[in-house]
Amino acid sequence: MNSNKRRTFLQNSGLILGGLSIFPQFLYSRNSGLKTAPSDTINFGLIGCKGMGWSNMSTILNSVLGSRCIALCDVDQSILDQRSKDVVKISGNTPQLFKDYRKLLELKDIDAVVIGTPDHWHCLMLCDALDAGKHVYCEKPLANSVQEANVMLKAAKYHQKIIQIGQWQRSGSHYRAAHDYLKTGVLGNIRLVKCWAYQGWMKPVPIVADSAIPEGVDYNMWLGPAPKRPFNANRFHFNFRWFWDYAGGLMTDWGVHELDIALYFMGATAPKSVMASGGKLAYPDDASETPDTLQTVFEYDKFNLLWEHATGIDAGPYGRTEGIAFIGNNGTMVVNRDGWEVIPETYRDSTDKRLKYKVEKYPDQKRSSNENYLAEHVKNFALAIKDNNPSILNCGIETGAVAAINAHMGNVAYKTGRKVYWNRETGSFNNDEEANKILNANYHNNWKLPKY
Repeated sequence: MNSNKRRTFLQNSGLILGGLSIFPQFLYSRNSGLKTAPSDTINFGLIGCKGMGWSNMSTILNSVLGSRCIALCDVDQSILDQRSKDVVKISGNTPQLFKDYRKLLELKDIDAVVIGTPDHWHCLMLCDALDAGKHVYCEKPLANSVQEANVMLKAAKYHQKIIQIGQWQRSGSHYRAAHDYLKTGVLGNIRLVKCWAYQGWMKPVPIVADSAIPEGVDYNMWLGPAPKRPFNANRFHFNFRWFWDYAGGLMTDWGVHELDIALYFMGATAPKSVMASGGKLAYPDDASETPDTLQTVFEYDKFNLLWEHATGIDAGPYGRTEGIAFIGNNGTMVVNRDGWEVIPETYRDSTDKRLKYKVEKYPDQKRSSNENYLAEHVKNFALAIKDNNPSILNCGIETGAVAAINAHMGNVAYKTGRKVYWNRETGSFNNDEEANKILNANYHNNWKLPKY
């Protein structure tokens, strides 16, 4: 978008950035003039075709009537070739192939793009896709920094497109049922929420030497705004998550899923303070950088939230590898991807001396084996496009920003090694230059942070 046009918009809307604002609230209108496909067909382009990018795209093709993938973009030619065959197998058409996402965005026939790249690319690609007039499904976490998240929110407000973030738990029916139960208030005052991800499948990342760039890989494009480094297989494809240049470890990988549900259920957005402790305690000598063990305490109005993760261990709280526990005076509700249950508090009746429950013991509410929540999530995205109605999105960009920003705050507290205090008025940490610096994005290799 032209910089003068952006500046005029910001001046007219009163959104000149004076520091880091957080969680700006805005509403969409059904009559906002969003571009929709001329027919019931939605033409998609996929950027980042290996892991979740392809999971999202293949689910769209298998679940959304009238969906077509007409273009693929990836820096790895071998992945491009494989996914092209996969698209042909599913839908019969042969997509155009690109290594530079900007060329894909030039295609006028594309209505929506799926962004499945490493986190450090999300901001640039989402903003460029919006500038090109596309709707966007962006994999979580929304951004790789708080500053990027705020830029993306402003881009979304300016362009008024349909944007769904890949926190697909929001489309799960048993999460909605658990939310409705919690809102009855029968658990009493919820003073503590626990979120966790214990990942026993995660083994040490072995140290390997730098090597030649694999044939067919545009490594400079893969790096993009990240610092220039020699090619190392550990940092490529899946394991990028464990290196600060590209992502935020389990705190932003699994954390955004669980924090999203916790904050949604509790009606919270920004914490008052955050502190964290942990490190590389399971695999101190492996190649990864992000902590494999971490406890983070977020202070919100009227409750605390504890996030914790551990690699190489499956025995998490309440016997679950992942989940969220809402701990109230009368009982605790535990919800995870398998379902939810209520664990009542007990008391001794003063009359008959029998042990009684403070709240009715609720049997385990299992997730239906017939439900595919990712399919529901992408169908929700497609419906919002066809109905020209962002208000029906299960996880719009504001929701994605809340989860991502809170997760990044947890990493800020970990990196500084101290309790940090958030000021909602200034959109920054109080009297903490080091912490505030970590909120910002640092772009390299002549890539520039978008400005709105």
